[in-house]
Amino acid sequence: MRRDVFQAIADPNRRAILALLSQQRLTLNGVAENFRISRPAVSRHIKILKECGLVVVIPQGRERFVEARFDKLEEVTRWVEQYRQMWEDRFNRLDDVLEQMKKEKNHALKK
Repeated sequence: MRRDVFQAIADPNRRAILALLSQQRLTLNGVAENFRISRPAVSRHIKILKECGLVVVIPQGRERFVEARFDKLEEVTRWVEQYRQMWEDRFNRLDDVLEQMKKEKNHALKK
């Protein structure tokens, strides 16, 4: 199954894992210690994050460290930006309408 970054960040546990990893890289056990879900569940979440390119697992000796890779979130940023721009344009048009209404009201009061 092909996963994308949107699926990865849709789950609150995965977002929490990313937030944790934004501070430092941790071992798999180190990540699991921060959650009230089972270690296998944390491993499944990390697997999904890895499939989406949001984390890498780095073997180092007998340990496996998990490190965040936030460049993939650029895809989310681009998607959100198109809607941010749309809403900004709508609010600008609303400002124009309100300003026009204000001018018309002031003009009517002067008569």
